[in-house]
Amino acid sequence: MKFLVRKAPENFIRTVNDEISSLLNRHFDSYFPEAAYWEEMDKYSMPVEICDKGNDYEVKAELPGVKKENLDIDLDKNYLTINAKKEEESTVNEKSYKKSEFRYGEFSRTVYFPEEIDTEKTEAKLEHGVLKIYAPKIRIEKENKKKLIVK
Repeated sequence: MKFLVRKAPENFIRTVNDEISSLLNRHFDSYFPEAAYWEEMDKYSMPVEICDKGNDYEVKAELPGVKKENLDIDLDKNYLTINAKKEEESTVNEKSYKKSEFRYGEFSRTVYFPEEIDTEKTEAKLEHGVLKIYAPKIRIEKENKKKLIVK
């Protein structure tokens, strides 16, 4: 038994368009790998993980290739702002050609804490491309109240 299946023309056009795009991308990416713009943008983003540890916050930021001297961290009550600058240069010398590339990028990330942090006790450490910040919360002591009984 045979069945007839009707295909909508927009699906056919979309399928052909996807195949052509895929073919062109594979072809040109082999000649110009640096042309993959959006993949390169991932190198200039800053993924951040924030964890509430009870008495303090732990912030981890992924910063591969960023040096300590290219970091600027600002604290203000409930806000933490991380500014980073990345500089990369590469040179390839072959017999038939010379290729030199450089990339410079600056990026920033601001984190808001629901509680005020102690700016004096906050510490930051950069190891193996991961920035770790320990930000203790400011403890507000409960007021010492007592009800007096009138004699």
